[in-house]
Amino acid sequence: MEAVNAYYNGHTFVPTKPIKVKKNQRAIVTILDETIEQGKKSLLDFVGVLNQEDGANIMEAIKDAERIDNEW
Repeated sequence: MEAVNAYYNGHTFVPTKPIKVKKNQRAIVTILDETIEQGKKSLLDFVGVLNQEDGANIMEAIKDAERIDNEW
């Protein structure tokens, strides 16, 4: 058995980290009396779902966009 952190997005439960689960695998869900902070998320909140090369490419694209914005 494994404990998985997740949040409810209004439609489904979304794990906060990638998990390995089989189709039709049973699970126990515990609803806590806490909420997560809503607001702007950092790109780093999503880097875990990308491989390292894709993450580096996205970070480079962001740097390029910031450089262009500063030139205007």
